[in-house]
Amino acid sequence: MANHQSAIKRNRQSEKKKVHNKYFAKSTRNAIKQLRNVSKKAEAEKLYPKVTSMIDKLVKRNIVHKNKAANLKSKLEKHINGL
Repeated sequence: MANHQSAIKRNRQSEKKKVHNKYFAKSTRNAIKQLRNVSKKAEAEKLYPKVTSMIDKLVKRNIVHKNKAANLKSKLEKHINGL
C-alpha cells in the first residue's frame, strides 16, 4: 500500500473515477445492444442519435479511444442501413 498521503489520496480518486467511468461505459454498451436488437428501421433511426451521443461522451471522458468510437458508430450505421 502507498506510504505517502498524496499517493493514498490518488488511490481514492482513482477508485472513484473507475466506478464512475464503469457506469458510463456499461450504460453505453447496453444502449448499443438495445439498438442492435431493434428490428424496425424507424425505431433504430430514432435511437441512433442518442447512442452516438453516448459514445461521443465516452471519447470526451477518455474512456474509449476515438477510433474505437468511430468503428462502433460505423457498424451501427451499417446495421441501420441493412434493416
